Amino acid sequence: MGADGFQSDLGHAGRAELEPSPPGGLLDVLGVAAIVLDAEGRIVFWSPEAQALLGYSAPEALGRFAAQLLVAEEHVDLVLRLFAQVMEGEGSWAGVFPVRHKDGGTRLLEFRNMRLLDDRGDLYALGLATDQATLRRVERDLALSVRLVDQSPIGLAVMDPELRYVMVNPALERINGLPAGEHLGRTVREALPFLDADTVESGMRQVLATGIPLLDQYTVGRTRADPDSEHAWSVSFYRLEDPGGTVLGVATSAVDVTDRHRAALEADRARHRLALVADASVRIGTTLDLEQTCRELADIAVPELADMAAVDVLDSALTGQPTTVPANGPALFRALAVAVAYPTEAAAATDPPGEVARYDADRLVTRAVNTSRPVMVPHVGEADLSRIARDPRAAALLARAGVHSYLAVPLIARGEVIGALDLVRARNPQPFTEDDATLAGELAARAAVCIDNARWYQQQRDTALTLQRSLLPDPPPRLFGLEVASRYQPAGAAGEVGGDWYDILPLPDHKTALVVGDVMGSGIKAATTMGRLRTATQTLAGLDLEPTQVLRNLDRITAGLDPCFATCTYALYDPHSAQCRISTAGHLPPVRMRTGRAPELLDLPTGAPLGVGGVPFRTTAVDLGPGDQLVLYTDGLVETRDQDIDTRLDALITLLDGPHRELEYTCDHLLAALRHPDDHDDVALLIARVRR
Repeated sequence: MGADGFQSDLGHAGRAELEPSPPGGLLDVLGVAAIVLDAEGRIVFWSPEAQALLGYSAPEALGRFAAQLLVAEEHVDLVLRLFAQVMEGEGSWAGVFPVRHKDGGTRLLEFRNMRLLDDRGDLYALGLATDQATLRRVERDLALSVRLVDQSPIGLAVMDPELRYVMVNPALERINGLPAGEHLGRTVREALPFLDADTVESGMRQVLATGIPLLDQYTVGRTRADPDSEHAWSVSFYRLEDPGGTVLGVATSAVDVTDRHRAALEADRARHRLALVADASVRIGTTLDLEQTCRELADIAVPELADMAAVDVLDSALTGQPTTVPANGPALFRALAVAVAYPTEAAAATDPPGEVARYDADRLVTRAVNTSRPVMVPHVGEADLSRIARDPRAAALLARAGVHSYLAVPLIARGEVIGALDLVRARNPQPFTEDDATLAGELAARAAVCIDNARWYQQQRDTALTLQRSLLPDPPPRLFGLEVASRYQPAGAAGEVGGDWYDILPLPDHKTALVVGDVMGSGIKAATTMGRLRTATQTLAGLDLEPTQVLRNLDRITAGLDPCFATCTYALYDPHSAQCRISTAGHLPPVRMRTGRAPELLDLPTGAPLGVGGVPFRTTAVDLGPGDQLVLYTDGLVETRDQDIDTRLDALITLLDGPHRELEYTCDHLLAALRHPDDHDDVALLIARVRR
């Protein structure tokens, strides 16, 4: 081939450039010597490697018979015979042969001998030789390397400086699900599109540039061999250099750590579930308000568990009826809470909170309460939507919102099903799993007890409040010389309703008794005791007794009841004397408001609460002129847990200061300014003003 042809091939190969090889390559390691003999056996060519291997310089070797120079006498006949075979064209000869060194010693050399023919028809013998020990060491190292690479369970590859595959071992073929032939010559981006190629190739370039290995780089993806499952690999990159320091490329190793990855994900999910359950224990049931408790359950389920959550309680559970739903019958639910992770028209498909909805036995939520077991539809189809939604319109809304997975979990408290938690996913692409059902069941179990407590307290509160209101007085008839306004406000907590009362009692000779009291304790028992004391007070007042006598008799009556104490203020107004005679039993002092003067707390003997027994009571006469007002109240109006009583009484005086207003307005103003909906005590308030 001429020079033109050689350049053309190079040009065809893509303008390859000839570059010198730096020392230190494999040929340099082997030190292969080249020796050429003529047909007579004389040495006619002697390479520098031959001198390095055998010690003879070229002038010392050229022209001499090789057998005489290099072969021991006992091997000369064998060498001549082998030389003759080669020169006669019977093939090449390869093997190990002892050769004499210039220093007198013997070296075992690995030979490759072959016949050469020049352009004039002359024959020569070419001998290529290297030190046997060196060759065996290189062969052993190479064989070990090949075996290690081929049999290694670790995926191994070599990339050239252009980051194209030049070697892939079988383990990496299995890991990537791609034969070696489909790797070679391609980049990571071309061969493995399922990986994050930008990150991988960026790491390789960094290693090429710096020579610093990158170890244990974590990457996740899906292979062609298993496209439905996510796999994880630990990948390391090393720069490859030859003995002379020339960069050959990058070696990569990949270990499949999918099992470890999945175990870590599962452990993380378990920790997340535990954290969510722990958070639910704190956030659900913060009050005994039924609707608030249901909202807390819905809020904690979104968005951690679902894109939308609804809490529905059986209507029978709210009315105190048996909650058993017939196996093949419909169920009546009252929607109490809905939560969404983002604005969605699917929210319009839920039952509005507070409304009652009837679901037939074929509905999934009904099945959940009928069977006391979760009902899960991982992949919701069109037919499923009709069993989830309340009507076709709601089903269409859910379909348009992209709802694709559904889960209903019964709310079970103390062995009784009281409702259900409904969960749907739309934007969250993952279907509900058994793990999700287990987590939802744990949340529902904890919340159900809180909801059950709230509904029982609600029933108790309603009962106590009904009893309390039934025991409070009707609006009084027109009073002589007085106009009055009154309020009763129950406590925010169900169990704390029932102890406070007021009374307005018209008496003979145009007198009026004004009474405010507070039975210590709460609930139905306190309300019942209050009713008994109120009845006794009405009876005693009708006897036209002095306030001290009334309290003395009430004290004796209270002491005869179950262990009970009560505070009370009894005020007897006489319009003829323009005086109000007041006696208190451990109660907060009334406020007197006089025209043109600042409101004042009356300085009265406090006395002991009713029920202590044997403690004297005293009566104080207070002047009340036209337009003057007397404000009687229970401690629920002014006592709080975060402020002392003096600060709160000052706030009461401040609110009453200023121009006198209508009594009804004053009542509402005081309650709005001093009370909070969650206050833990009820309050009775009574304001009387002397008519002009």
